[in-house]
Amino acid sequence: MGERRPGTAGRSVRPTREELAAAADRTLPDLIAPGLDVLFVGINPGLWSAATGWHFARPGNRFWPALHRGGFTPRLMHPSEQDELPGYGLGITNMVDRASARADELSTAELIAGAESLRAKVARYQPRWVAVVGVTAYRIGFARPRATFGAQPEPLAGARLWVLPNPSGLNAHFTPASLGAAFAELRQASIVR
Repeated sequence: MGERRPGTAGRSVRPTREELAAAADRTLPDLIAPGLDVLFVGINPGLWSAATGWHFARPGNRFWPALHRGGFTPRLMHPSEQDELPGYGLGITNMVDRASARADELSTAELIAGAESLRAKVARYQPRWVAVVGVTAYRIGFARPRATFGAQPEPLAGARLWVLPNPSGLNAHFTPASLGAAFAELRQASIVR
């Protein structure tokens, strides 16, 4: 999978075009455990993530920096270190399992089915908070066309529900600093029991 450099501890520098093309429609395993503090929910894996096997792996994605800036991790983590997240009480899943080049390639039916699948995962694993990263996907999947960022009024299978901005580099409406601030708001809410 892509070229590797000495000292990168197995981190792929860049998947090839062929590897990215082959990653379409692949799935990534959930990073989930019972009783997490926060389960982060991506829209769906991108091709880079599907090719590497790491959530939010594309270099332009700002999830990992926002997670650190928001106070969830003591240092900036690389996507290859994702298996450390449950030790911090954190997990990652996706609304839609299949990888695509862009989230706008997903159908409404896929997002609605993904919301139902997410509801079942939350009921099974019982995280305290569920944080969906992408307001448009949340609005469509959960039939909440007027939903805004932040805490949602209704729980999801017993968990508190929060909507965060999409950390994709394609989401130019949010800077790294404003994404970090949005994650910090969730962090503050999640530590208040």
